[in-house]
Amino acid sequence: MARRLNASQARTRFAEAVNRAKFAGERTLIRRHGKDVAAVVSVDDLRILEALEDRLDLEEARRIMKKPGRLIAWKRIKEDLGL
Repeated sequence: MARRLNASQARTRFAEAVNRAKFAGERTLIRRHGKDVAAVVSVDDLRILEALEDRLDLEEARRIMKKPGRLIAWKRIKEDLGL
């Protein structure tokens, strides 16, 4: 479970949130007007999230490429762009 801080608390306790993320792997959610708007997470968490996004993007690209009529020849793209 992530800790929650409102925006003004986050400003005054930012170093604490960063240290908790780095050393304890703790996530801190930043709230504004009662809604979560940002988070302080460890770099390891960020890398995992980015790897998941890359995998989802790759799966989506492969799914789209399997559909007939969706591929355009590289030669045609270069011609259309005047390359």
